[in-house]
Amino acid sequence: MEATSATSPSLPRSIEEIRSEFPILERDVNGVPLAYLDNSATAQKPVAVIESISDFLANHNANVHRGVHTLSEEATALYEGARGKVAGLIGAEARDVIFTRNATEAINVAAQAWGEANLKSGDLVVLTEMEHHSNIVPWYLAARRAGAELEWVPVDDEGRLDRDSFSKAMEKGPRAVAMTHVSNVLGTRNPVEELVAEARQAGALTLVDGTQAAPRIPVDVAAIGADFYAITGHKLYGPTGVGVLHGRREVLDTLEPFEGGGSMISKVSKDGITWASPPARFEAGTPMIAEAVGLGAAVDWAGDLGIEAIGAHERAIGSYALERLGEVEGLTVFGPSEGDDREAIVSFDLEGIHPHDVAQILDRHGVAVRAGHHCNQVLMERLGVPALTRASFAVYNTPEEVDRLVEGLEDCRRIFSDGG
Repeated sequence: MEATSATSPSLPRSIEEIRSEFPILERDVNGVPLAYLDNSATAQKPVAVIESISDFLANHNANVHRGVHTLSEEATALYEGARGKVAGLIGAEARDVIFTRNATEAINVAAQAWGEANLKSGDLVVLTEMEHHSNIVPWYLAARRAGAELEWVPVDDEGRLDRDSFSKAMEKGPRAVAMTHVSNVLGTRNPVEELVAEARQAGALTLVDGTQAAPRIPVDVAAIGADFYAITGHKLYGPTGVGVLHGRREVLDTLEPFEGGGSMISKVSKDGITWASPPARFEAGTPMIAEAVGLGAAVDWAGDLGIEAIGAHERAIGSYALERLGEVEGLTVFGPSEGDDREAIVSFDLEGIHPHDVAQILDRHGVAVRAGHHCNQVLMERLGVPALTRASFAVYNTPEEVDRLVEGLEDCRRIFSDGG
């Protein structure tokens, strides 16, 4: 690939200019420049996001929806403005966007609020073997409470969903189907529009985990057609502590609240309580105001670059990484071969070396990766490994950083071949 200063064919600014907007990328780790390749865990934050949060806290901090004074009205405008920005990002209406603490809470809202009202003994909930624990555990809990059962759609040897098995599961008339848009381990991009359509034809409620998709794929929730779509802010160059659940209005209107407290009511009396309309019904108490403002700034920042352009750059880096990693002796990459359904998330095993050891040695080289089961033990069991090392890429990553990753891996091999 070209030098790090090159401008991606579709990005409006050079990679050097983009990197200069991320203060943390200027620091050293263990005496060498940081190469941050752990973006599927959390992405770094540009100055625009950092300053938006600082400005809110310094100049506009107040509670929302409750005051008529200037600061409260400013805070409310910023908070609801962020909701509108997120809605624009995913092709939704703002009234159908619920702010949560993260995607995990978003999925819990869906699984518990919907599950409590709709799941019953003997019902079937279908999941896939590539789900993150945040899209497994809430459904496990909901199914256990109701006496429902879980069924798993397997992953084939190339890291894709077994479509025949999915169709057979739909023939059983599941009550709910939950699936990831992009696997946080394999990088597989699932054809969620087709899967959702098939599940809905079978009469199932559908939820799509979009945490790994929204930062790199243009998302249109109307086109996808899922009843629920969940994302998180911190993987989208925004702050931690804020996520989003999009719900179809016809579904949201039928649900009881997930939590009770202030803001989510229409009226409280000794005789009874009536709920506010969504999204307020699902946002009890003081919300994550500063974090939502930061997420709105992140949406603006990413939108200025273009989500499609961000994804194209990442896939180019990912393609280069697959090529270079193929040169490392004893290294096995998991997931689809390079293609239209693979994003820039690369998990691998280095023969004879535990992923935690790999990650620690890479850290000596300033290369930050993730090692472990990646909150996906069901998939680890399917792949026959206890853990993997994962390099995941963002818009600020460069070919040079991939080269440093490979150099670090070669160092791992040297250290272990020499007995440490």
